[in-house]
Amino acid sequence: MTAPAMRQITQPGPAQAEPIQWVEASGESFSFDLEAGLPLLEAVRRGFAARGYDSGVLTASGGALSPFAYVMPALSETPDHAAFYSAIFRPDGVTRLTRVAMTFGSRDDKPFFHCHALWREADGRLNGGHILPDETMVAEPVRVEAIGLDGAAFTAEVDPETNFKLFGPVARPVRSTAAAQRVYAMRLRPNRDMAGLLEQFCRDHGIARARLHGGVGSTIGARFDDGRIVEPFATEVAVRLGTVAPGADGELQAELDVVLVDYTGGLAEGRLKRGDNPVLMTMELVLEAV
Repeated sequence: MTAPAMRQITQPGPAQAEPIQWVEASGESFSFDLEAGLPLLEAVRRGFAARGYDSGVLTASGGALSPFAYVMPALSETPDHAAFYSAIFRPDGVTRLTRVAMTFGSRDDKPFFHCHALWREADGRLNGGHILPDETMVAEPVRVEAIGLDGAAFTAEVDPETNFKLFGPVARPVRSTAAAQRVYAMRLRPNRDMAGLLEQFCRDHGIARARLHGGVGSTIGARFDDGRIVEPFATEVAVRLGTVAPGADGELQAELDVVLVDYTGGLAEGRLKRGDNPVLMTMELVLEAV
């Protein structure tokens, strides 16, 4: 019996031949506190700079933001993009984060981040989306888990395929830091299955086991391994936990636990089904060989 074709979305530009943009680098895992009273972007920049880094990824399972501004995924009103962003939302009061994944790097030669999260707003509403760097402040100190990059950096550049300016890894001169972990800064490109890309990459590079750090991007809807389905095709995804390791049959298997919001406002979380979750626009992450 022939397996059904994996979901695909036509992008405005030509697909790239290489499904993964990647740079091998050294990494350092560390924790730091986002300082209350600072813009979120500046608090993140200071945390990385204190360890000598200007790029990396982070995750957190809490935090408080006010003022707070975000957008959600939305349908595109023009053929210039396969999907787009909603209008800006600015909820009143303090918004409390429940899950955060962020890529930190540069855009137009200035610090910038790409961040997806789930949260609870002051009126009790659960929501999720894409946090805006320039309009969001840290309301209370929050501990984050980060990995800094030496020898690579995430830089936002125009992507001809999606017609967005997206983070992708580029090589950088090696500096004198404490980075000693073997890592790969990555951007997964559209219309390929996330798990399949990571499994093949590890096979190609002789990586027996790997751990994911960060994980910010989008999928074409979602299929979870417990049978749940997210039909709306435009999502914003944050990876909660990711590994690549031998399965019971000895073959490498990627396990990807995520949280997401779709363009209708639907929230979902769980483990993605292998082989059935193609990238919509991008997926940025750091893969650590362990």
